[in-house]
Amino acid sequence: MDGPPEGVVRTPAESLAEAYDLLAAGRPFHAHEVLEDAWKSGPAAEDALWRGLAQLAVGVTHAARGNAGGAVRLVERGAANIAPYAPAAPYGLDVPALLEWCARARARIERGTPVDLAPPPLPHW
Repeated sequence: MDGPPEGVVRTPAESLAEAYDLLAAGRPFHAHEVLEDAWKSGPAAEDALWRGLAQLAVGVTHAARGNAGGAVRLVERGAANIAPYAPAAPYGLDVPALLEWCARARARIERGTPVDLAPPPLPHW
């Protein structure tokens, strides 16, 4: 199954929508690639935001592959990176909802419960 082409510059809305669709389709690694492209091409002031979103997708990837330790670490890192954006998150992101999703995902992973691959709450216009 091929993923999206790498190195594509998308608008933030396009990046979020494509990542959401990929996550919803159970393709978290491919969502990570889209979010990583946004991180690399976006403004420096948003590096942590896009890096955090990409880390959440990688965390889901690790969970799906049975790597609980790696999944927890990535979800924690992703949460830490996006948390500072909660007061004024760009692009319609609901950072508090994302942080709640992170807490639930971490708890499920730590309990050994299969992680629901439902996507984090990203805007998907």
